[in-house]
Amino acid sequence: MAGNLLIVHGGGPTAVINASLYGAIRKAQECPLVDRVYAAIGGTGGLLKEKLRDVTDLPDAELRGLLSSPASAIGTSRDALEAPEYEAMVPILEKYGIRYVLMNGGNGTMDTCGKLYARCADRGINVIGIPKTMDNDLAITDHSPGFGSAARYMAGSVAEVCCDVEGLPIHIVVVEALGRNAGWVTAASALATDSYAHGPDLIYLPERAFHEDEFLADVEQLIKTKGHGVVVASEGLHYADGTPIVEPVFTVGRATYFGDVSAHLANLIIKKLGYKARAEKPGILGRASIAWQSDTDRTEAELCGRAAVDAVTTGQSGKMVALRRVPGPNYRCETFLVDIQEVMMTERKMPDEFINERGNNITEAFKEWCRPLIGAPLPKLMDLRPAED
Repeated sequence: MAGNLLIVHGGGPTAVINASLYGAIRKAQECPLVDRVYAAIGGTGGLLKEKLRDVTDLPDAELRGLLSSPASAIGTSRDALEAPEYEAMVPILEKYGIRYVLMNGGNGTMDTCGKLYARCADRGINVIGIPKTMDNDLAITDHSPGFGSAARYMAGSVAEVCCDVEGLPIHIVVVEALGRNAGWVTAASALATDSYAHGPDLIYLPERAFHEDEFLADVEQLIKTKGHGVVVASEGLHYADGTPIVEPVFTVGRATYFGDVSAHLANLIIKKLGYKARAEKPGILGRASIAWQSDTDRTEAELCGRAAVDAVTTGQSGKMVALRRVPGPNYRCETFLVDIQEVMMTERKMPDEFINERGNNITEAFKEWCRPLIGAPLPKLMDLRPAED
């Protein structure tokens, strides 16, 4: 039986969430089991307010603009939902003849997806999740759409910072990276060496407890050997007891606005070591940057959108589309389905084999794993100065 399909965005936007939207809309337009395609304007809050846009008849020439548009073209949200809100969604879906629901987002959105699925299971409404998070902390899937572009941004931007610091080698620069409690985006800065002869000298991840004395010793050694350098630190750094090294600006549920970690670390260098230091915090500049969008990321995001429509219209429900690598000499991923219960509010962090023994950098194994995800080779940045012995 044919029915209508609804697409809902949730959580922080990325450089490719609109590519998943494009893939889902185009596949739904082609599917004989889908009558009309709706987009919730403003996430779950838009659904509850019945702010639904019919996108069925949008031509491909117009829709293709989604592939190069940053953030969410339909609006997303971080609504705190309780049982009454979930119950209220079901009659709205029935009112609009929606038999298929696609929830595109990260950990929180997959939790919402699972809870909505539970309420729709006996109502003839199928619910499927499309992965999305620049943090790359969704479980099971090899990686999440959105991460490859954020990783490309970090690698390219940190390479440029390294150029700046090598050009005027008078200080330590601390760059802060997004990523919450997982260090994937921070670690991606190491790929700066694919672009420039010099990369970040030190990288600190939230997978390892932060020790101020070790940090200062690392930086002091860097000053003695080079006299300058670049440090990349995760916003989620914490002490051994789990306390953040900088008090968050505020925390509401899962939503945490982290404090200025880079500024704190730069101040430590200035005050404790008496050396010049400055902090850089790109923040959300790198979350949805089209300028640094990865072509691989974009292609896989679209693939996930299309796979979600295939799944939801063929009777699948309560699952999330995931990616896995196909063995072979060349990088390629395929989609598969995972039970939504396996990813609801489950945080995936960097494995030990990707982190060096001292916990102040990453391994070559991580670089090899991450490199295909950032897409086309980074631009090569020149340095005409002779190499030092």
